[in-house]
Parts: sequence; structure tokens; C-alpha cells
Amino acid sequence: MAKIKTSYVCQNCGVESAKWVGRCPSCGEWNTYVEERVSQGKQRHGLVEVSRSAIPQPLREIESSNERRMNTGIEELNRILGGGLVAGSLVLLGGEPGIGKSTLALQMALKLNHLKVLYVSGEESARQVKLRADRLTNGESECLILNETLLDNILTQAQNTEPDLLVIDSIQTLYTDTIDSSPGSVSQVRECAVALLRYAKTTGIPVIIIGHITKDGSIAGPKVLEHIVDVVLQFEGDSNYMYRILRSIKNRFGSTAELGIFEMQSVGLIEVPNPSEILLSHRDAGLSGVAISASMDGSRSFLIETQALVSTAAYGTPQRSSTGYDTRRLNMILAVLEKRAGFKLATKDVFLNLAGGLKVTDPAMDMAVVAAILSSNFDLPIPSSVCFAAEVGLSGEIRQVARVDQRVAEAAKLGFEKIYISKYSLKDEGKFVKNIELVRVSKIEELVRALFK
Repeated sequence: MAKIKTSYVCQNCGVESAKWVGRCPSCGEWNTYVEERVSQGKQRHGLVEVSRSAIPQPLREIESSNERRMNTGIEELNRILGGGLVAGSLVLLGGEPGIGKSTLALQMALKLNHLKVLYVSGEESARQVKLRADRLTNGESECLILNETLLDNILTQAQNTEPDLLVIDSIQTLYTDTIDSSPGSVSQVRECAVALLRYAKTTGIPVIIIGHITKDGSIAGPKVLEHIVDVVLQFEGDSNYMYRILRSIKNRFGSTAELGIFEMQSVGLIEVPNPSEILLSHRDAGLSGVAISASMDGSRSFLIETQALVSTAAYGTPQRSSTGYDTRRLNMILAVLEKRAGFKLATKDVFLNLAGGLKVTDPAMDMAVVAAILSSNFDLPIPSSVCFAAEVGLSGEIRQVARVDQRVAEAAKLGFEKIYISKYSLKDEGKFVKNIELVRVSKIEELVRALFK
């Protein structure tokens, strides 16, 4: 009879303890230890099966070749992955509930109609998956649907069908008989992920697993889950808005500086190859408090509309609210405007919003935020052909930002006639600038005189 070991496991970081403790000594979280029974009867294997006859090789004798990649049928996803799915890779797709994880995975499986795809759903029945497939396409795909949560049965069916791609929805619903804890626990998630990694590496079949996230935005389960997989992709966005951002957090086969933007519609996720045109499509001339920023996220540049509203505080205590922009940085900019430029905004409400529901942390947004706030305060509109790209320092100086040439090129491509940048940016602008005027400023006072003279 197999021996049963009982231990307490932290549900946040996966550290084991012989007894229950209130606070995890590793991650510092409270009340995260849960008692789990671990069976020691079956032999455990390592992460990847290694041949006993393997011997060390000099690095110069190892052949280097490009990894064979699978076209997913979604260009935005191909670009984020570095060209497509690598054979034998394990990809983790995370995001909030209802953000579009299952939709994207099923949409990709349906597009790969020339390949054999095994879609394992542990959260929905086969009929529910069929209803979603009918909504996304005509539903006549040859994609194989398996409604199963026991990992051993899933791997058995995968060996029998020999698919070209395996999709797991989701890793938190799987369980294995070697662990007696419930599905979704740290031990179950870890063991299932290790087994799927072993399957991917030994067969050369790429595996995509969908993972849930916790309330603080991190992927649920042990942190070792992100170390096991080859690629970690995370969906960002608000379910109340139509736009979704797919960001690469980890990628062993490409860059993590790429991101993709999708639009959620009734027929699924639609790629947005040029987000600037959509984010700026609803501009109205003659409105105050609106400024356009040439922002970047990773290596992708796009223009986003910054909206500000400044009004007199009705109840004596001014409000500071921002959507999509860091509230602490907004408070810093307001303090700089009052201290360095002499604008008395301490008794006024200030509201800031980034159009489209996007969340941007690029410091180049600072100048556009300043321009939008001053425009609303003076009730003077900013010309619709003007955009901004610079950082504001604590002393009121306008600082340069990275990749100004890409920002200027994006603005010129969309028909903007003038862009405000730092005085110290683009010394050799003749190589980059075409059909757009560069206005260089070094302080906030110069920006105010140039905009509202």
C-alpha cells in the first residue's frame, strides 16, 4: 500500500511546511497554507526526460538552427510569439475572467483547419464549445474537442490522436491521481504542468495552456508554473471596453517587447493592425481638454487621445481621478504645474482619462497630460493636428524619451502637422522627419507660451 504523506502547502508560492503556519515565511502572505495529502507510491520524474547515455558536448560542436514554427493564423499572435509557435513549446495564456482567453484559443484552433488540433475543455461541455465555435466561424472545422479533466486520460487521447497542437482550457481544472489534493491546488497545478512539459518536449508538439489569474493580477498557482513554461502571454484590458492587449511577459524564443491589440466583437477577437487610427477616429475639433500623445508600449508605437477635465471643487476637497494613467504621477504633474509654472490647481477637481480603456505607463505621456490639463483649465482647444511626446521632470524641465524617431514617424503617417518634443531629442532630425514640424521645448513655460500664446 502506498504511503501517504500529509503536508501543508502555501497556495501562493508553493512552499511546503510540516505544520500549519499563519504567515508564509517565503512570500509573507497570511492564511495561505492548506493541508494536502501527497501520495508517494508512484515514481516521480523530472521536468524533461533525459537519456542516460547523454554526454556533455562542446558548445562549438552543437549545431544551431532556426526553430521550426507553426503559423497560428493570427498575425498579431504570430508577431508576439516571434513568428509562430515553436515545435515542442509550452505556452501559458493568462488573463481575467471574460477577457477572451478561451475565445482566442478556440479561434486559433479553428483557423488551423489544415492541422489536427486537440482542444481539451475542462470548464465547458462539448456542446458549449460548439456554440462558441458556431459564433466564431461556420463551425465545420475538423478541430477535435475533448471534455476531460483527468490528466492521464488527456495524455492517452493525445497519444492516440497524435495532434499537431494541444490546447488545455484550463490548467486549474486538471488533476492527476498521483496527488490527492483537489484540482487547482499548488501541487496539482505544478504536477500537471510538469507532465504537459514532458509531453511537449518528448513529442515535439506545441501545447497551449490557459491559466486563471488572482485578484492582484498575477497568474494563479505556484510561481514555478511561469518558470516551467517557455512562453507567458497575458491578456490585459477592461471587460467594459472593446479593446484587449495581449502582452508577452516571458518568451524563450523571441522578444518580450511586442504586444498585440485586439477588438472584441460578436464574431470573436478582431486584430487591430493599426490601433492609432481607431483610437483617434472619434476626434472632434474645437473641444478643450484633449491632447494627443505619441506613446509606445514595448517596441510598438501608437497615438492615444488624452482627455482632461478641470473644474472648481464643489465640496472644498478637490478630487484627483485618472483612468488608464497612474494617479500618483498625475498628482506629481499637478504639483509641478503649481510649484514651477504658477498654476493654482490645488482647489480644483482634475479628472484624466485615456480613450479606449487602455492603460499606459509610458513617461512620454507627461507632456500630453500637461497640455490637456492646461487646455481644460483655460478652456482653450488644442489644434487637432498637434501631438506630444516628452517627459516632465520635477523641476519643470521637458526631458527626452526613447525612440523619438518612431513616435515622429507614426505621427507623420497619420497626418499630424506638428509634434512637441524635448529640446534634446533628435539632433539629426533630417534622417527621420518628413512632412511634420518639430517644436522643441525645454520647460513647461515654453510649452504654455507655444500652445496658448
